[in-house]
Order: sequence, then C-alpha cells, then structure tokens
Amino acid sequence: MVPEVGYASISYIDPHGTVWPMTDQCRGYYALAEGVSGLGAAPVTLTTDPLPRGGVKLRHVQPQARTIVWPVHVQAATHQDFVDLWRSLGKAFTDTLRYGPGTLEIARPDGRRRQIRVRYQEGWEGLGQAGTGISWDNAVVTLLAEDPYYFDPEPVTVTLTTGTPADFLNPYLTVSSAEVLGSTTITNPGDVDAWPSWTITGPATLATITRNDTGEAFVLDPNATGIGHGNLLLGQSVTVTTDPPSVRYQDGTNWIGSLNWPSAVLWGLQPGENDLTIEVDGAGTGSEVTLTFYARYEMA
Repeated sequence: MVPEVGYASISYIDPHGTVWPMTDQCRGYYALAEGVSGLGAAPVTLTTDPLPRGGVKLRHVQPQARTIVWPVHVQAATHQDFVDLWRSLGKAFTDTLRYGPGTLEIARPDGRRRQIRVRYQEGWEGLGQAGTGISWDNAVVTLLAEDPYYFDPEPVTVTLTTGTPADFLNPYLTVSSAEVLGSTTITNPGDVDAWPSWTITGPATLATITRNDTGEAFVLDPNATGIGHGNLLLGQSVTVTTDPPSVRYQDGTNWIGSLNWPSAVLWGLQPGENDLTIEVDGAGTGSEVTLTFYARYEMA
C-alpha cells in the first residue's frame, strides 16, 4: 500500500450472506491483480441503420450481461487444510447456481463502495502444474453479471409528506396542502438510469406519480376493480417496484391490478436531476410517499 493513497478492498458475499474478504493475504485466499477483467464500462450492442449517403445512424443501445474474470490464489499450511478451504470457497461461488446470485464489492479508500451481483460461470479449476494442488493453487474464475452495472449498496431514500391541514377560513383564506404533495426534484447520482420503489402510505384515495420531462406516469387506485380494498387508511401502505415490476400491499398481497393499465409506465430516474410531480388525492396528516433507489454505475 502506498502511504496516503490506499488501495481498493475487494470482498465476495455468497448467496448465504457469508463475506469472503479477497484482499487479506492472511486468510489463505486472495484475489490476484494480474488477469482481472470486467471492472470497466458495461458491454453494449449497438443497433444501426445504414444512411443513403454512407455511414450509419445509431438506433438503439442495448446493455449486455457482463463477464468478470477473477484470478484467485488459495493456500494453507497442510494439504487437508488446503483442500477444505479450496472446496469451501469453490462452493461459495457455485452455490450461486442454486441459491441465487452472490455479490462482488469493491470498496475504495474514501469509504465509497460499489457492488455487482454475479453467478458462477466457470473456472474453479487448479493450474494442473507440478506442485500445485498440494498446499496451494490458483483458479481463474469467470462470473456472469446479468445486470452489467455496478450499484451503490446504500440506497437513496426521500420521503414526501403533506403539511398539517389548515382551516380554510382561519385566520385567513388558506389552501391546504393535504391534497397534493406537489412537485419535487430528485437527483440520481449514478451514471445510468436507476429504478425506484415507491411506498404510498395512507390516508389516500388515489396516487399519481409523474416524471415531468417525459410525461410518463402511473396511477395507483386502491378502489380499482379486482382490488376492492377501498381507500388507504392512516398507516396502510402499498409499494410499487419498477424493476422488476410489482405492486404489493403491506401484507404482501398482489395489487398489480391497482395501476392504470395499459397506460401506466413504471419509469426510471435518469442520471442527474429529475423533476417529478407527486399527487395524492384524499391525503391528510400521516400521508406519505417514500421513494427509494440504488444509484447504478458504469464501472467499479
């Protein structure tokens, strides 16, 4: 480590939540710097149309799954200790094929972290050279990231509430804020679109959430046909997740039918500032709309 400069700290979190620090050589296993790939910009496929005078026009950019190549060194004092560690670490990777993805985390000296979800693809094999496989060996692991973007593990959370309802005539003519939470600007600090979750907490009869620059919006109606719940009362809540799309009442009940399909759009937040309008009909003291998202980044 260079004084006052520092270095990245890498960890792997398996599907069961066990953390495997990968830059601590005292543990008997660690990541090797030579041969690492997949930490840079996300791969994409470009769709183009030919132009009559030559060249092309870019029509669509499609992000692709990312592969991360990650050499790992494993060693121990005895052959049996080596075998036990080799098997345990290998299983921590291959379990992603049975129990869901693991997570790679890269932490920088300033404390900022970025993560990416990965599944084992191939490579937990030794070098197959003389002397290896007894008390040490190397593996070159290839991991598949279905979503190619790294994300900040700390969510951005914004809660919007109504003001205290005011008497319309006392002491002067007043317009209560209890009907509309209003316009707001949300900043996405990431490099690419982020996909938020929205939790609407009653009292509320209807909630409309709009991204102003595109006009994309969705409307949540607790009185919709097939839901039949009635107005959201004080403390009752519904969560709308944009990716993957889902709508769940607080007890886990599927409320996907409460949205204004087919015109509903579960939109994302573009990088930078996003001007939104959040309207809650029938709002009052205790009404809230909470927005939560994880910023996503091109690179580790």
